[in-house]
Amino acid sequence: MDDARTWPLHTRILLGMLAGLAVGLAVNAGQDGVATARAASPLLDALAGFTGSATAFAGDLFLRALRFIAVPIVLFSLVVGASTLDDVAKLGRIGSLTVGLYLTTTAVAITLGLGLANLIQPGTFVPEALRDQLAGAGASAANAKVDTAVAPDVWSVMLDIVPSNPFQAIAEGNMLQVVTTALLLGLALTRLPTELAKPVVGVFDALNEAVLRLVHGIMELAPYAVFALIAKVVAGLGMDVLGALLVYSLTVIAGLAVMILGVYPGLLRLFGGVGPARFFGAIAPAQLLAFSSSSSAATLPVTMECVEEGLGVEDEVASFVLPLGATINMDGTALYQGVAAVFIAQLYGMDLTLADQVTIVLTATLSSIGTAGVPGVGIVMLVIVLQSIGMPDDVMRGGIAIIFGVDRLLDMCTGDAAVATIVGAREAARNAPVRL
Repeated sequence: MDDARTWPLHTRILLGMLAGLAVGLAVNAGQDGVATARAASPLLDALAGFTGSATAFAGDLFLRALRFIAVPIVLFSLVVGASTLDDVAKLGRIGSLTVGLYLTTTAVAITLGLGLANLIQPGTFVPEALRDQLAGAGASAANAKVDTAVAPDVWSVMLDIVPSNPFQAIAEGNMLQVVTTALLLGLALTRLPTELAKPVVGVFDALNEAVLRLVHGIMELAPYAVFALIAKVVAGLGMDVLGALLVYSLTVIAGLAVMILGVYPGLLRLFGGVGPARFFGAIAPAQLLAFSSSSSAATLPVTMECVEEGLGVEDEVASFVLPLGATINMDGTALYQGVAAVFIAQLYGMDLTLADQVTIVLTATLSSIGTAGVPGVGIVMLVIVLQSIGMPDDVMRGGIAIIFGVDRLLDMCTGDAAVATIVGAREAARNAPVRL
């Protein structure tokens, strides 16, 4: 029998995910029995507490390691890539195409979510008594999110792209500002004499290679970390919550499936010339990790490696498109918000007009710009979306409290790799030699 360590990484991650799901469900189902046994045995109580803490520690440590290398890999690779761009028009072309594709797929995702929610009507499957019970159970967590949500100001978002202190941006992991810093530094290097710029570019190039070696090492731990992350999330969800929100959850999952299996492959085939089998085979480790961590920012180093090595996208394209996507591309979150907005309205017997639903599409698309790609950000964006259509405060708080329990489980899909592949393919075609 082959050593499991020789299996493909995505296979090992998938096995870790399935094992975590099984363990999480088992712990969830046996919570009452475990609580009784822990109360009767101090030793068992200590062992169970240690196991739970160790599992949470393993998953959180892995995510911290990925976030540790996310900023360096973006900074170093983008400086090197930008330093080779003598043609500023090329940067503008790549940037405009990237932003256009990201905003378009986000708008498509939330429109799809609204359409499915209107068709399936998941809010009608939750009885009023259970609705009030779930709203009360999640009230405190929902109130904390609602009270901290602030609607985005377009001018402030645009201004925030340029850091007032680049070192602070790097320290805080503000990816948009890190991208700006790296681009400006790389472009400035193209204006220096070669003898001055070459050693600096060489240092950044070597640092980039060193960080990539770290990525390889960290990814060997991914199957175990994914197990810990999934087990922790599933074990913490009550079966009553899962049962009550089953139709709502399946509506979101159906929408994500359409995006992943229909929209992205269609765009890739039409504009990138890449088949689904090659694409999904290349990005499998990144997609499985994104699903487990609910964080496009944490998954960024792995996504960059998959796109560059598995799909042949140039470094200068991947290092620009993917960090930008981790910040402004929230397709999965946008779709989830479309379903959630209609679901909450249905729960409380509210009718959303066509104008309300158009407002949801526009607000969610704009809100995705500058939003951090970390777990839980979807709830904050949802508050902003619901406020934009004038939803009453008590309804909004109650609805968010109800869906808060499954938020982490559903906020797990992005389309950064598809856009990077399309942009990379179009640039490669533009630069290909003309055959006579």
